This record gives sequence, structure tokens and C-alpha cells, in this order.
Amino acid sequence: MTRTNNLISFAGGGSAGHVTPNLPLIEQLQKEGWDVLYYGTPKGIEREIIAGAAIPYQPIPSGKLRRYFSWQNFLDPFVILWGVLRACLHIAGKRPRVLFSKGGFAAVPPVIGAWLARVPIVIHESDRTPGLANRICSRFAAKVCVSYADSPLLADPRTVLTGAPVRESLFHGDRDKALALTGFDGTRPILLCFGGSLGAKAINAALRDALDDLTKTYDVVHVTGAGNLAPSLEGLSNYWQAEFVQEEFADLLAAADVAVSRAGANAIAELVALHIPNLLIPLPLSQSRGDQIENAALARVDGLSAVLPEEELTAQGLITALVDLDGKKDGYRQAMAGRSCDRGGAAVLEVIRGVAGPQA
Repeated sequence: MTRTNNLISFAGGGSAGHVTPNLPLIEQLQKEGWDVLYYGTPKGIEREIIAGAAIPYQPIPSGKLRRYFSWQNFLDPFVILWGVLRACLHIAGKRPRVLFSKGGFAAVPPVIGAWLARVPIVIHESDRTPGLANRICSRFAAKVCVSYADSPLLADPRTVLTGAPVRESLFHGDRDKALALTGFDGTRPILLCFGGSLGAKAINAALRDALDDLTKTYDVVHVTGAGNLAPSLEGLSNYWQAEFVQEEFADLLAAADVAVSRAGANAIAELVALHIPNLLIPLPLSQSRGDQIENAALARVDGLSAVLPEEELTAQGLITALVDLDGKKDGYRQAMAGRSCDRGGAAVLEVIRGVAGPQA
């Protein structure tokens, strides 16, 4: 490829976990003088997040890769093909040096489009085993970055063990800002509960049913997901809720003494990097391919997290699990302190730069 520009393109979406790990990579590359362009769906959460970061964005249509019956399954292959054509034409015109994909269904058309336009591709897989989108995308990739040392993808010579990139900004949260945001006075331990960008209705329900007991011990910070606020709980003592947080998330993590979370690989990596004792509630098989169950099991075996299956999630089950976590939190912190992470995405950036080559 003729190196006539310094453009690096990004793709990934469908949930925040496929988008936010791109942000520190983009920030660092922009500091180094690279131009960036993000490909995502016209209305996905990735567009909202990327717009908030003032990053150039090109919408590309994509169908959703479902594992359940829907009439849209018959239409979406044509939407994906249209997205691949749109992506190929746009990428061929822009000629980026490399396209980096963090996965999710939104990444499939840009990745295939980049391959057709003969632009090299780097992808990152956060989970131990790849999801459907990354299984498709890996076929077209020049390099595949993985988080787990026992990932089956490492059998492929294109694969590089980088770890999961953890946003540098998360290491600079301000506890006092979190207290000002929530109105808490800082005299009680803080429980942070979040279910990812799409929320977690089962976790929300169990937490709210347990609030009478939990607020006797904790100040509770509850990130509910879009559309899941409970107006009846506004103004409740020792409880603060928000649908979604962005820049404030680093401050809330800095204030958190313990956390309850889904078991996405990015969430686990961030909690472990910040040494926050955590209780993981993975998505059940009825709602997923089982990746979060595997992530949670590995974290529990390594002594990094406590785990509560959703099938056992009740108000009392949550209270009991948090009491047990509190009694063992020093051991969890010690185990987490012994782990390294890809702080700021340095290892992934090295792979991207290696494929992109020197700047023009």
C-alpha cells in the first residue's frame, strides 16, 4: 500500500464494551499525530459514545447477529451485504493504513469492507473464546490480539497476547468528585453496582429488593442502564442512581469499596486493575453464548472475583454474597495486586503501529 496518509480507522459496537476500549487507543494515536475515523452503525450506542469524544464518525449499516428466531434474521443478511459495500467504497476512498476492530456486530461490515479494499485489519478479542462477530472478523485479520494466555486463538501465528486494554483515565478518578456527584459524605463504604451499557434488569430488581438491608451498611451507587431508573427511589437516603455514566465512571470507581457487575471481560479487567473487590453476576446461557460464565469462572479460580449465578440471584442471595465478599476483600485485593494489565492499551497500540508502519 502507498503510504500517503496517517489515517487509522476503528470499528466496534453494539454495546459499550465494544467501544470504550477504543477510546484510550484513539487518544494516544491522536497525540502521536495520527488521524482517526470511526465506523459504526447509524443509531448504535457506539455513535453516542464516539460523538461524546468528538471523534470523526462514519455510519455504516449492519444487521445484528442473533442466536434466536426473529423475522429480522431474514432481512439482516441483506443489510450486512449493503453495509459491506458501503464500507468497502468508503474505506477504498479514504485508504486508512489499518483498521482496528474491537468486535460486536457493528464491526462486521467495516472489517469485510476493509479486507475487500486491501486495507490490513487488527482485531482484539476480550473474552477467552471469541464471539460470533470476531470469529467472522478473525478470518480477515492480519493480527489478532487476545486477553487470555490460554486463548485457543493463540494456536494461530497471527495472534498476539496483549491483555485487555484498560483506559488510562480510570486510574485518575477523583473520590471527592464522586461524593459531590452522589451527595454522599464519605463516612460509609460505597457499593457500586452496574450492569453494562445495556443495563441488567435482574440485577436491578435484586438490588432494589435488598436496599433496605444494603443501605444499613453501604452508600449504594446504582448505574441502571438506559430506561431503568426507578422514580420512586429518588431521594432515598444512602442511594444514588443514574442510567449511564461516562467521564464520571472513573470517579465512581475511585470511590467504590466493593462492586457488583456483569462478567464482561472489559469490566473484569477494569475492576482487577483498580483492585476493587467485586461480585460478578454473569449473563446466563439463556441470554448469551456463555462467555460471561466462562469469564467469571476464570476470575473466581484465580481468586480475583466472587461469583453469584443469576439463577441464584435474589435479594437475600445478593446480601449473603456481599457479606461473604466483605469478609474476604483483603484477600481479593492481594490477588488483584499481583496481576498486570495493558494500561492505556500500550500492548495493543504496539501491534497497531506495527501493522500501520511509520507515519508518512
